[in-house]
Amino acid sequence: MQLHVDAILFDIDGTLVDSTPAVERSWRTWAARRNLDADAILQICHGRRSEDTIRSLLPAEEVPEAVRDIEALELTDLGDVVALPGTAALLARLPVDRWAAVTSGPRTLMRARLAAAGLPVPEVLISAEDVRDGKPDPEGYRLAASGLGFDAARCLVVEDAPAGIAAGRAAGAAVLAVVTSHPAAELGAADAVIADLRACAVDPVDERLRVTIEA
Repeated sequence: MQLHVDAILFDIDGTLVDSTPAVERSWRTWAARRNLDADAILQICHGRRSEDTIRSLLPAEEVPEAVRDIEALELTDLGDVVALPGTAALLARLPVDRWAAVTSGPRTLMRARLAAAGLPVPEVLISAEDVRDGKPDPEGYRLAASGLGFDAARCLVVEDAPAGIAAGRAAGAAVLAVVTSHPAAELGAADAVIADLRACAVDPVDERLRVTIEA
């Protein structure tokens, strides 16, 4: 499969970096402190802003402090955060003005995870603080495309979670899913599903990016 796009917009957790063990440890610790069901939380938290997950669990007045707590836990758990296969090589082939990141996480944490994984921080990084509504709302992907000077409908979104796939689709972008945090059966709304980014190659061609996907 080949696509020609203006830019590529990546999710971070589960797409560029493997942070799943850290994410799960942090949420389990957070849930235990509040006598909540960690397994149930882990079924809904991937790909969503912590604030949105917590709003579904706690009274509104408790949300701000609870968000600060989970962010603090995650910031202290970076030891086994690593780049996912194929990520570093793919990013190295992309011009800096042709890729961005759109994450449901806070900016400070996402920059820390990219650094821990040895990956570059993009010039355009849309984080939880930058949007009114998190994924599956398309706001983040539209902002990222605009920040690069492109229309989201002419971009490729790379995601690992159903909420992110839905956000990319709603933004009008083509969507590529990687099977890292969710089984392939849950990612069927994407245009293509691959095991990891080793199955994706990018070449600049005629002022656009030619993306070759071995699905």
